[in-house]
Amino acid sequence: VTMARWEILCFALCCYLGVARAATLGVVYTEGGFVEGESKKLGLFGNYIDIFKGIPFAAPPKTLEDPRPHPGWDGTLQAKKFKNRCMQLTLTQSDVRGTEDCLYLNIWIPQGKRQVSTNLPVMVWIYGGGFLLGGSQGANFLNNYLYDGEEIAVRGNVIVVTINYRLGPLGFLSTGDENLPGNYGLKDQHMAIAWVKRNIKAFGGDPENITIFGESAGGASVSLQTLTPKNKGLFKRAISESGVGLCGWAIQKDPLAWAKKLGQKVGCPIANTTVLANCLRTSDPKALTMAFHLQLTNLPVPVVHTLAITPVVDGDFLPDMPENLFSNAADIDYIAGVNNMDGHIFAGIDLPAINRPFVKVTPDEVYNLVKGLTVDRGERGANATYNLYTQPWGDNPSQEFIKKTVVDLITDYIFLVPTQWALNLHLQNARNAKTYSYLFSQPSRMPIYPSWVGADHADELQYVFGKPFATPLGYLPKHRTVSSAMIAYWTNFARTGDPNKGYSKVPVNWPPYTNEAKNYLEINNKLSQESVKQDLKSRYVTFWNTVYQSLPQVAN
Repeated sequence: VTMARWEILCFALCCYLGVARAATLGVVYTEGGFVEGESKKLGLFGNYIDIFKGIPFAAPPKTLEDPRPHPGWDGTLQAKKFKNRCMQLTLTQSDVRGTEDCLYLNIWIPQGKRQVSTNLPVMVWIYGGGFLLGGSQGANFLNNYLYDGEEIAVRGNVIVVTINYRLGPLGFLSTGDENLPGNYGLKDQHMAIAWVKRNIKAFGGDPENITIFGESAGGASVSLQTLTPKNKGLFKRAISESGVGLCGWAIQKDPLAWAKKLGQKVGCPIANTTVLANCLRTSDPKALTMAFHLQLTNLPVPVVHTLAITPVVDGDFLPDMPENLFSNAADIDYIAGVNNMDGHIFAGIDLPAINRPFVKVTPDEVYNLVKGLTVDRGERGANATYNLYTQPWGDNPSQEFIKKTVVDLITDYIFLVPTQWALNLHLQNARNAKTYSYLFSQPSRMPIYPSWVGADHADELQYVFGKPFATPLGYLPKHRTVSSAMIAYWTNFARTGDPNKGYSKVPVNWPPYTNEAKNYLEINNKLSQESVKQDLKSRYVTFWNTVYQSLPQVAN
């Protein structure tokens, strides 16, 4: 072989070896044009992951109008940075952050060494935040974003997509009629899911195997996306963590009152909805966002009743109350669950003494809180509820017992009971779809909380997104056990519709929720056969869903 031929051979061989080691998508062609992300090597001899950040799934939205398709772009879009969040109040509620131009998504694709992945299951994440705050990348800790899809993608061999949607007044304000129908944020989510359905094949995803998942307001959003007729055939499975469409806070039943209230704040005439809607649409988006505040101290009513800017039954996207729409979810596999102390953060706002070891909570304070929650059933509702929850107290309950009762009450009311109702309705309407229930109970890692606090609201997110692996310094081996199990169940479910079967081994078989056995899996670092349980808090669920409902309603 001549020297030149040898060099060419060598060069070809080196190229081949190089390519064999680094499977990456490079530039991808989507309906809007070409996009280029970045390829990241995992560890020294690890595989690669392709990451695309900030791909638009809709045109920049007009204030208080439905999202429209993106017109596309020339050249190659560099998708290497997260885009702005949608406009929202800052945590101090004194200013806004984010922009109206925010309808973008991010994609993580795990790659092997030889060829690029194809036909992978796709998981689309919808963040929570009370329909008021949040972003597709989540909060940033230790230079690691909360909703970074890398750990789920790599450990579960799935594609992860995280999406933005409009929030607060800009996402959900409604006059309750066709002049300002509302649900803009839900329509954004729908546009994102539809974009994924149409385009994900080019990224190596299976458009016929999409799972949507979300937490809190994101879990309620996931639930509502399964219930709207608009999503027929777009996705196959869904996971709601601590939030379903049946939660009292998920649907605003009197949107016009709030549209008027906010209209007055930004100086709009409120006499009729045509004028009001036109005026709101031409108002300063920043002023609109600032017009709604959450009061967090000296509350006149429980904080859950103050979440007012939320989805509405608009007769179109949601043609009816959520409880009447479950036939639309008949073919969607569904996991829904809650954290055992989901209500703790809300209890601490309603009764700050909950988290102060030396401050007592009196039975009177508990009764007043009950009265605030049960306002629609008046005194009879309050008494029945108070009696049920204080029954185990005996003559001289300890402070810890009283405080735990308050957390239980609020957890049940805000999250647990509506979730069980949703599981039952899903089961009753399902054709071949499966139903699964869980209770997450890994104790909170917040050192400032009393030792009795279990899993607080949002506590499971760090485990679902693999933080004990991504930022190992803050965690113990037991936390990695929980994280590894949750990622296995979640991604197996996305792959096959069964959390036990798929790419990953699971510590214990999680049986479905059926009419014969209302099974649920209690998820913590002690997963074993004993973790499979039945009839989650059935006495309390029956109370709220039947006894309480049968009491006469009282006008507010």
